[in-house]
Amino acid sequence: MAGKQVIGNLKLRIPGGKATAGPPVGSTLGQWGLNMMDFINPFNEATKEFMGKNVIVHIKVYDDRTFDWTCLGQPVDDLIREKIKIEKGSGKPNLEKVGKISRADLEEIAKVKMGQLNAIDMDGAVKVIAGTARSMGVVVEG
Repeated sequence: MAGKQVIGNLKLRIPGGKATAGPPVGSTLGQWGLNMMDFINPFNEATKEFMGKNVIVHIKVYDDRTFDWTCLGQPVDDLIREKIKIEKGSGKPNLEKVGKISRADLEEIAKVKMGQLNAIDMDGAVKVIAGTARSMGVVVEG
């Protein structure tokens, strides 16, 4: 066999620096037969600057019960909510607006997320973030 085979791709949303053996981490890693402490300790160490804020983690599980993971930082919707100081997005984004966001704010978020967006330049990245904002019921200015 040439290399390890990927048998699972997991995506979790976990509070930075606060992963525990309980759900969602313990239950998800447990069903793949992985040692959760091999994930929890390095994850908490690597994400302490996000302490308490949700971060997205992608975990690749291999056939020999090893894994590797990457942290993608905070989700775009969390960054938008934080930027314009709202609790949650609108349940009816086309009818009920919950706030406004400026082009400058969109650019700041786009800079943080640029490596993970499907965009070739800042303009495209801003459009991706603006689309997320609109789907949350946030008015995009500019």
